[in-house]
This record gives sequence, structure tokens and C-alpha cells, in this order.
Amino acid sequence: MKIATWNINSLTIRLNRVLAWLAEHQPDVLCLQELKMETHKFPHEAFAALGYSAAVIGQKTYNGVAIVSKVPSAQIQIGIPDFDDPQARVIAATVGDTRIVCLYVVNGQAVGSEKFEYKLRWLKACTEFLKAERAAHEKLAVLGDFNIAPDDADVHDPDLWRDQVLCTDDERAYFDRWTNLGLKDAFRLFDQPPKTFSWWDYRMLGFPKNLGLRIDHILLSETLAATCTSCTIDREARKARGEDKPSDHAPVIAVI
Repeated sequence: MKIATWNINSLTIRLNRVLAWLAEHQPDVLCLQELKMETHKFPHEAFAALGYSAAVIGQKTYNGVAIVSKVPSAQIQIGIPDFDDPQARVIAATVGDTRIVCLYVVNGQAVGSEKFEYKLRWLKACTEFLKAERAAHEKLAVLGDFNIAPDDADVHDPDLWRDQVLCTDDERAYFDRWTNLGLKDAFRLFDQPPKTFSWWDYRMLGFPKNLGLRIDHILLSETLAATCTSCTIDREARKARGEDKPSDHAPVIAVI
């Protein structure tokens, strides 16, 4: 089973990129974040032409998540239960015998801001949600843009980012809480090249200079982690192609 996550930063703009990537890599499941489109505008027909169905929750202009899969999804959950949040950031579904949770974690903007406080409340609620999902499903995969670089090894310049949003102790503590639920960071199950990242700012030649962060993740329950054979980040998908501007994120792929 091949699963992947990709913050596509507008499916409207990058639909052709996503479809071409699906055709080339043929994942069984692809979790998408930042669709930036309303649910009813999702291009189901384009994905169906490649043999995929999609469970989707979107909203106008911002956010939006989807689970695209070769096997139709079941038991779909939208949002975090008992957490009042108008933003489309969470969708979960069962694909075959595996529970898939797709997250687009709040960015937080800046430490001390209202958006950062919202992020911490969101992370707290999501922790309870993942705890319940972990208890209910032996085969659980949590994928998405977590907007957290869990360790200094996941940051191109740790001193520059110290105590900045995405890298604070408070945010990293929630990542640790999630792994302490029995979820393994698939990327760190394997030896990886140093300075391997999944996001690079469009500004200041972030990608050519590899000034990135690893903030897109795949967490696996012990049962799935035990049979995971690889986890990689597809830098090729981040490259520009003529006038075709890429997302600022690259896909993360795990093979189970």
C-alpha cells in the first residue's frame, strides 16, 4: 500500500500537476490540503478518470482537505468532534482496512497572536480526536501538513527559527503527544539525508537554496509502522516547469 500527503496550495491552480503526479506514482491514497475551493466544486470526474474517488470538505478561498483513494472511502468523519471550528481542516475515512486521517493544522501566524492561541486550542482538541481514533483502529495513518517542524534536524537554520511559529516548544510538544499515542513518524523510521525538507518559502530563493522545513508528515500506528518499507519526500514535484508554478510543499510518500 502506497500512501501520500501533499499540500497543493490551490487545487484549481494545480489540478494538472496533481493528476500527472497521480498517474506517475499511482498511490493507493493521497491526502490533499489547502484545496482552496468549495466542496461542490471539487473535480471528481477528473480523478475518476484515473480510477480514484475522493472524500472532500472544502471552503471558499482557504483551507480544504481531501482523501483521494483507489478504494472508495467509508465511515467518513469531517472535522474534530465536539470542537466548534468553521475551518475545513480535518477529514477521516476508512480505506480498505486502514483508517486514514488527513489534517491541515493551523499555521499560527506568529507567537503570541490570536491565531497562535487558536492553533494551540486546535492542537489540544485534535490530540483528543487522535487518541480516540488510535483506540478504535489498529491500522491508523495520520497524514497532512502539520505546520510543525518536530526537531531541529527538520529546520534549515534552527537558530534562526528558534521560538518562532512552527518550531516552538509548545507546538513540538503536541507532535510528541501524538507520537506518544503510539504513532510513529514514518520518515524517521529510516536513515534520511540531512536537510531533507517538505516546504520551502517562495521568497528569497527558498527552494534553490534548500532553506526549508519538514512540516508535512505521515504518522503510522505500530501495526502499519512494522511493515513500512520506505518514506520519502518527492522534491521533483516542487520544481517549477516553465510557467507552471509549483506548490510551496512537496509530497511525502510512505510504502507499507
